Amino acid sequence: MRISDTVKHLIIINVIMFVGTLAIGNGVFYDWFAMHFPKNQDFKFWQIFSHMFMHGGITHIAFNMFALWMFGSPVEQVLGGKRFMFIYFSAGLGAVALQTGYSFYEFYTGLNTLNSAGFETVQIMDALLENRNLLATNLTEVVPLEQLDAFQSSYYTPMVGASGCIMGIMAAFGMMNPNAELMLIFLPIPIKAKFFIPGIILLDLISGITGHSIFSPSNTAHFAHVGGALIGFIIMWYWKKTQFNRNRWY
Repeated sequence: MRISDTVKHLIIINVIMFVGTLAIGNGVFYDWFAMHFPKNQDFKFWQIFSHMFMHGGITHIAFNMFALWMFGSPVEQVLGGKRFMFIYFSAGLGAVALQTGYSFYEFYTGLNTLNSAGFETVQIMDALLENRNLLATNLTEVVPLEQLDAFQSSYYTPMVGASGCIMGIMAAFGMMNPNAELMLIFLPIPIKAKFFIPGIILLDLISGITGHSIFSPSNTAHFAHVGGALIGFIIMWYWKKTQFNRNRWY
């Protein structure tokens, strides 16, 4: 299948950014462009967008760019470049909004528990600013280890990747081609898009709620996937509902 123009340019930008992470050592590139927790000292406003072009490794970018080509090209060929970009970046914003919202929930849940145990907010924030490993302190005696880990991870762990954007594009593809047959790499059984894509989203939702990844790596931002897919679905649903010609999606 021919790669569409906008998808091609997005892939090029992602590859350039990935090369930048390899060329500039000591994690400096991630400090600049990965999406940090808003209360983290490394957070910058442009990271809301720049994290969409960052990736954590060769496997991460390879899978994302393959998915962008496979689902993005047919979507762009129908919608055109401008509407494709609108869905792409809207889904990315939806992804970062939902994942960051969940990180705030984990952060304040842990902080409230620590406050209830007698620790002042200033003490805790100073420890985080000094990059102390809270799991190696006596805090584990008063706060459940899993909750303390979630609290610390919400503050320290940056978010990278185009996955949220791509999930929005996948949702759009599924609505446009519900009977297209797709297959997981490790499960070569044809499944129609109207079942396959909602199934992937459901697995991400379950993984996000339980904290245990089912198929994806343990550090996957599952709520980012859900947020991106939700925005892609809402946009396509609205465009389809308001179309003046039943044969058009725009």
